[in-house]
Amino acid sequence: MIDRPAPPAKGRGATFNPATRFRRDGREAVDDGWAPDDDDAPPPLKTVVAIQASRTIIARNDSPDIPFTQSINPYQGCEHGCIYCYARPSHAYLDLSPGLDFETKLFAKPNAAELLRAELSRPGYVCDPIALGSNTDPYQPIEREWKVTRSILEVLTQCEHPFSIVTKSSRVERDIDLIAPMAAKSMARVYVSITTLDHDLARKLEPRATAPARRLQTIKTLAEAGIPVGVLVAPVIPQLNDRNLEAILEAAAANGARHAGWIMLRLPREVAPLFREWLDAHYPLRATHVMSLIQQLRGGRDYDSTFGTRMRGTGEFSGLIEQRFALAVNRLGLNRERAPMDTSRFRPPPVPLRAPAKDARQVDLF
Repeated sequence: MIDRPAPPAKGRGATFNPATRFRRDGREAVDDGWAPDDDDAPPPLKTVVAIQASRTIIARNDSPDIPFTQSINPYQGCEHGCIYCYARPSHAYLDLSPGLDFETKLFAKPNAAELLRAELSRPGYVCDPIALGSNTDPYQPIEREWKVTRSILEVLTQCEHPFSIVTKSSRVERDIDLIAPMAAKSMARVYVSITTLDHDLARKLEPRATAPARRLQTIKTLAEAGIPVGVLVAPVIPQLNDRNLEAILEAAAANGARHAGWIMLRLPREVAPLFREWLDAHYPLRATHVMSLIQQLRGGRDYDSTFGTRMRGTGEFSGLIEQRFALAVNRLGLNRERAPMDTSRFRPPPVPLRAPAKDARQVDLF
């Protein structure tokens, strides 16, 4: 029997389900010579959403190379299916695979707003901007039905608590009515992630995310609403999308982006074999060269998690991207001013007073 890469599933990024690092057993797909007929092809993978019974909603972070201390993830797993997603390994903690499971077996947190009110009401809470979208996209397709992200924004706007959003979805436009008033008070920012302007490459890299041209329109729509918008060229993948760096920055600036950033491809844990299989399936002639350049960035390994270099890599290629980015940003007038968000207006949510036990209703103090 001969091993061969699994054919890509339509609308999905991963080509298989790798075993998690916590399991001793595993499965491996092989070709036994009996190729199935078209009529025997497996049905398309469906997205399944389960409720996650969370006890807290704000995640704290003290990593020295991440520009925020607090974040909220309305969902676990992400239907966008981006093959490069560094959050994929988190599914292993649920005894699920970081591969196809990550993009088809999702978890929503419908009690997020209730938990957020409770945490913001604590006497010792210190206001610091909250980042949405640091792990999985808060505006992935299931947000249209579940509206967990919107419920979170409703609490933050009520309390005048500053926040930032990172997304690659045009669905963020739905919440302009909440974001724009906060932006006018220096309490909200949005960053749109654009990996490439090549439609075909985007469809393979991030199959269920908004198309690149539509993301540029989202930048324009948000900017016209008075919302400070930034563009993230992330991730930069050697010999796949690095040539698009300047074009992405130019297009974003032309549509109203004021800020920009970039992140080098990261392949932690199970993401490395997933990305290798994806390369073999979609770009077999370039796969060896791409991985060679990636390893040059990471000291000869697929990934190096060292703080300070994990977002950029090291070596000549990383230095070249840094120089190109700096020149383009300077030419386009990006990143010229970035005032801190205002935390002085924050007020805790009102704590309801419970009525007598015989009356289950609740009333507010004010």
